[in-house]
Amino acid sequence: MKLFLLVFRQHLRHCLLPAMLLLAGLCVTAASLPTERAAARYGPRAVVLYREWNQLLSGLQGVEERQKLSEVNQFFNRRILYREDIDNWGVQDYWATPLEMFGKGAGDCEDFSIGKYISLLVLGVSPDKLRLVYVKARIGGPGSTISQAHMVLAYYPSPSAEPLILDSLVTSIDTASQRPDLLPVFSFNAQGLWVGTRSSDVSKLTRWRQVMDKMKNEGFIF
Repeated sequence: MKLFLLVFRQHLRHCLLPAMLLLAGLCVTAASLPTERAAARYGPRAVVLYREWNQLLSGLQGVEERQKLSEVNQFFNRRILYREDIDNWGVQDYWATPLEMFGKGAGDCEDFSIGKYISLLVLGVSPDKLRLVYVKARIGGPGSTISQAHMVLAYYPSPSAEPLILDSLVTSIDTASQRPDLLPVFSFNAQGLWVGTRSSDVSKLTRWRQVMDKMKNEGFIF
């Protein structure tokens, strides 16, 4: 448990300079949604979900951040089906924009996390408070030694605070200490990459750059 919290906090304190250079120019200071016309490119299902999403975000302007987290988490967990990339896109690994995900009505853990991350930016949550976190998720019960790669969104109320975890597979928003089944490997956002004491493969950050570029082409403003 202590290791889990330590690694999460190290993500805040130990920003790697190479990653900052890699992600230079992608710092999100504000965000807004594309038009409904952009959503229509992905079909009628995308339009329906886009309208619901836009209505949700419009209704959450001005409310306290904890409510924003709860409503955004519920929207994606309830309205989007969880589906692996191989079944959704026919490839092993694909990072979808929110509009692409709406077109399918389904996504995997990366897609959920990206959708929640973008939603909270649009709602005015500081990017400094948000990290997309790759974890090793233990499956099969408390005594299991089996784990699988997974992604969640972490929200830090303050730099020294214990993060809250938004998970595509869990309806509740729990603190890091309440999720001993998750071991963080590395975390990132549009501002940089954070790695704890464990070695990790960060090659997938290329996909992060690609999905950010796709969102900009769809009309998201960062």
